[in-house]
Amino acid sequence: MTAKTISAEAFDARFESGEDIGDHIDWSTARRPGLEKRRVNVDFTDQMVRRLDIEAQRRGVTRQSLIKIWIADRLNGVA
Repeated sequence: MTAKTISAEAFDARFESGEDIGDHIDWSTARRPGLEKRRVNVDFTDQMVRRLDIEAQRRGVTRQSLIKIWIADRLNGVA
């Protein structure tokens, strides 16, 4: 979808008044600074992968999701 073009002043005025400005944003190029994804490769032993898979299945999430949850918890001081 192509965003409808308006001036910056009109955009700001609509935003400030609480109007929906979604039609004026090109969401295909939107970024979340500091939250871009980066791929990281980590090698695990077969036994660790099997244990991860068992725990992920028990929780009803994917292996990747489980790893992300555990790392986020550790980084946030939850663990």
